[in-house]
Amino acid sequence: MNNPDPVPQNDNGLRAFTTLGRFLDADGWYPQQIEDKPVYRMGFAGKNGRVTCLATILADAEQFLFYVIAPIKAPEATRPAVAEFITRANYGLRIGNFEMDFTDGELRYKSSLDFEGETLTPGLIRNVIYPAVQTMDRYLPGLTSVTYGDKSPTEAIAEVE
Repeated sequence: MNNPDPVPQNDNGLRAFTTLGRFLDADGWYPQQIEDKPVYRMGFAGKNGRVTCLATILADAEQFLFYVIAPIKAPEATRPAVAEFITRANYGLRIGNFEMDFTDGELRYKSSLDFEGETLTPGLIRNVIYPAVQTMDRYLPGLTSVTYGDKSPTEAIAEVE
């Protein structure tokens, strides 16, 4: 399958996308659907910065993915140090993980849920979204300091943990 149809095809995936949209509206996220894709974009302002969030449903797999995209990108020169920082951060995390695109330096946090054969509920959505934005907000100062070369990965982790 080279170019999968972006609209949810199975009933559970369609219901999940509808539930996700209703939850985001009711919870005050002000989601905007990206074109005709099963993806919502929204912003979140934490105490350490403003981030962009993407929430999507992979209908055929019956999976919910939530990404929190950092407001900074790692310059090529600091990507190895940033990779060390996110590896150190990821080691103790229980829900989700940090990711970096080595091509362009994009930094994000991902949280996800496989709901195959189950109903995606507002409570489950909340349990995916809130730990992700809270974790990004907690680690953002350290991520920023390593990205701009102000601190080593070990110094930055010590400060946020």
